[in-house]
Amino acid sequence: MNSRNTVLTLLILVVIGGYFALRSRQAVSPSGANETKASVASTAPVKEFSMTAYYDAKGKWYSLKEMSVKKGDLVRVKITNTAGMHDFTIDEYGIKKELPLNQEVVVEFIADKVGSFVYYCSKPGHRAGGQWGTLTVSE
Repeated sequence: MNSRNTVLTLLILVVIGGYFALRSRQAVSPSGANETKASVASTAPVKEFSMTAYYDAKGKWYSLKEMSVKKGDLVRVKITNTAGMHDFTIDEYGIKKELPLNQEVVVEFIADKVGSFVYYCSKPGHRAGGQWGTLTVSE
């Protein structure tokens, strides 16, 4: 291979490598969105809640039926499943977390939508059996 072909091959490899490096960087951080979300979370007031998920002879439950926060708050919910199979779901925030038995699960999100939102267990019959509550986000 002569030196002209070697230089051309190296140039092509550098251009292709640069293209893929730029694409992967944009996928991780489009316009700095990840850094912005992280910095908002670190400066937002934290509203922390703890609850258990369980069932008894009367139904399926979360021990906490209401949570109230302000728009922009970092919401941290610590949930421990003490009996049965449960999850924690808030459709409007795209949250669905499994709750393994006797393990604390932490759900965190920024309350960026104002309104009343139902959180519930999506296991068959659980929401209808009483396992739901309301998250209220005010201005």
